[in-house]
Amino acid sequence: MPKISRMRSSRFLASSIGVTCAAALALPTALPATASAAPQASSASLASSADTTTERAITPARAPALRPAAPAPAPASGSTQSLPLVPLGSERGFDGSAVEQGLGRRDVRSFSLVGIVWDDPDTELQGRVQVRTRAKGTARWSGWQDVETHNHEHAADPDTVERASGRVRGSTAPLWVGASDGVEVRVRAETPGRTAAPGVQLLPDGLRLELVDPGSGNPEAAVTQGAAGPGADTPPIGAPVDAPRLGTLTAEGAAASAVNADLAPLGATAIPALSRKETEEQLTALEPGAKPYIGPRPRIVTRRGWGADEKLREREFLYTKGVKAAFVHHTASGNNYRCAEAPTVIRSIYRYHVVSSGWRDIGYNFLIDKCGNIYEGRAGGVAKPVMGAHTLGFNTNSMGIAVLGSFGSAKPPKAAVTAISQLTAWKLGLYRANPNGKTYLTSGGGNLYPKGKKVRLNVISGHRDGFATECPGGRLYGKLGAARSAAARYQGR
Repeated sequence: MPKISRMRSSRFLASSIGVTCAAALALPTALPATASAAPQASSASLASSADTTTERAITPARAPALRPAAPAPAPASGSTQSLPLVPLGSERGFDGSAVEQGLGRRDVRSFSLVGIVWDDPDTELQGRVQVRTRAKGTARWSGWQDVETHNHEHAADPDTVERASGRVRGSTAPLWVGASDGVEVRVRAETPGRTAAPGVQLLPDGLRLELVDPGSGNPEAAVTQGAAGPGADTPPIGAPVDAPRLGTLTAEGAAASAVNADLAPLGATAIPALSRKETEEQLTALEPGAKPYIGPRPRIVTRRGWGADEKLREREFLYTKGVKAAFVHHTASGNNYRCAEAPTVIRSIYRYHVVSSGWRDIGYNFLIDKCGNIYEGRAGGVAKPVMGAHTLGFNTNSMGIAVLGSFGSAKPPKAAVTAISQLTAWKLGLYRANPNGKTYLTSGGGNLYPKGKKVRLNVISGHRDGFATECPGGRLYGKLGAARSAAARYQGR
């Protein structure tokens, strides 16, 4: 049976977008680049001050403004409070550093997500991080909550431009706490035997508490009905999500949208679903008679749909050669969110990854909420092989899919697992990969496989298959076999 040629398939995935978009919306000639085969130098830089509370932001190179796509004012893009931790108690390690650091209970500006960062991204935080927060506008404090300390495995590969930018920091996983205006934190060093060897530092340098306010964003009817179908936690079709208006389409926003121009109009808040027949017809139009194995395209909420502030990320898009495998993650940010809040959670993670952790963009290629809604992650085009920062050592020729939540002991929602199957059936099908098969990836370096080693992996793998980590949590990892089989069925295998 004839197959789509690799050359023609590549032309479909990276087809020209400039002529139609420029004619329709009069985009400036200096629109940011939308395709790059190799990493390029960053044009963004972090701005910081020596204040106790530091507002961190990324300042991109300026670009000509677009004609307004809508008269609505630009939405608030959020903010980050960065507070240095101080020693708690008198206990000291062999190196004289405090065994415990933190901050006492205090009032702060509004935030919804917390995390801890430190100076050296190659240093692990061997300890326990706990926070408690006060619900905004109340006197109600939460109990102590644990923050997942191992987030360094979600990162760009060693020896890449992103990793070597000089801005990357060590960081915990983010924890979603909802709208809050009070916080208390403690970080306790914990090493085997409870003591460190002489000369071994117990806690990394530069520990800071990051409090992220996601801002109002710009989603408009972003989340409707997910893979779960209608339910109590799914907003009604067409209902607004956490902000009612779209802001002006900026040059950065136009660039992030233009790379999806073959799939949806410029500025769209969602890429519509297609039937399997319609999906196949899009591909077979390139070569009559071809019958690809590909699942129906699922509905995907775009970055504009979840309210991404495109001025935060670096402007260039980075691509790898193809997509041979998908790594499934959980965000370890907790399960205490409603699906209508998912865009807010994603904006928080995005800001934490870029502003706090120093990455070029959000690390994952896609995110999925508990209702089965699928969201575009790192910018560059949902059908394209965008280089992510999700699985340290295996970001080349792969994609990262993160389910919002923590699934070590909590059961992952059926809708989320179904969405994993639907998304992988479509995206892997574009690159002729069998979701129920095996593939080889070359390690870029990590704690399981040395750099340069060829590793045989499931085409749909868990994060722990490429790195020694608990991610994506034991309960979600246990569902991947069913997800593989379902994805293969969606492809018609």
